[in-house]
Amino acid sequence: MVNEILQIDATDKIYGIENVLKEDLELERQLKLINKSPIKTINKKPSFQKSTARTRVKNLSNGPIFGLRKDQCPKGTVPIPRTTKEDLIREKKLLNSSIFLRDIPGVHLAEVALSSKFGPYYSVSGTNSVYNPTVTKGQMSLSHIWVQNGPIDTNNKISIGWHSDNYHRTGCYNTRCPGFVQTHRGLYPGSRTANSSSYGGPIFGFDSVITQDPLTKNWWIGGDGYYMGYFPSKLFSNMGSADKVGLGGRTLTPRGSPSPPMGSGHFPDKNFFHASFYRYIFVENATRRNYGPEKYQIENYFDKPNCFRVNYYGNLQRDLGYSLQFGGPGGNCDN
Repeated sequence: MVNEILQIDATDKIYGIENVLKEDLELERQLKLINKSPIKTINKKPSFQKSTARTRVKNLSNGPIFGLRKDQCPKGTVPIPRTTKEDLIREKKLLNSSIFLRDIPGVHLAEVALSSKFGPYYSVSGTNSVYNPTVTKGQMSLSHIWVQNGPIDTNNKISIGWHSDNYHRTGCYNTRCPGFVQTHRGLYPGSRTANSSSYGGPIFGFDSVITQDPLTKNWWIGGDGYYMGYFPSKLFSNMGSADKVGLGGRTLTPRGSPSPPMGSGHFPDKNFFHASFYRYIFVENATRRNYGPEKYQIENYFDKPNCFRVNYYGNLQRDLGYSLQFGGPGGNCDN
């Protein structure tokens, strides 16, 4: 009997090793396919001529906080980050998670969205403060703006922002999204931020935008005053416009465990040196002109007010414009 048990354990270990080796070989195969020498350069600009940047916010850090800061790629070329095995592992975890869905155990949100009855929408933008909330294994905390179209179970969605996870704060994976076309020589999605904000200051942030080219119908993403690239319209089954756009934060934690902080880890209090924020919020509807959304156009989504909250203030004028704050300490949120 002892020999039989030992034999079963040994067999299980062998199978386990074989599975690990197979996964490792598959990752190596994917890396060889991904990291090829450049063979083609695409030069393309949006048909519209407008900057993504708004008037700079007082006491907000100037200059780019991500991408290539000192050097840019030669004219006619764009940065394509080398993919590592760790990147593929992180990407698999991100894509397998349900953080972009609602009503999923372990996922919590504090966001606002513009009601579909005032759409369709073609652009959303804002200046976002960047924080580095503490997370543990299996957790994630993010801030993003997004556009979507269609019912929740079959919709098309694009989002841009920052996230913190337990994998060395690597950022998102937009350059690995099939079909994404990188156009800027220095800024690219998926890069690491150089600085993060602190409660009470200093505050670091960046301008972010998702907008549709009215001629090509491609969806462009931008940050720090420049467009980085676009998602071709042909990638989407239903994205001629967006029926909703939104901004705010989300967290993910393994079921049954405490949630990580969101944003700065503090609730909105109208002090923009405290909670995470979006300022200078603008959207574009069928008129194709930017405007700041009024309070009556806003839908609020926050499922656990003891953990996270969001407040949309409307137009605060001067250095703030149309603004909101979101976030909270997390903790025991009935995951």
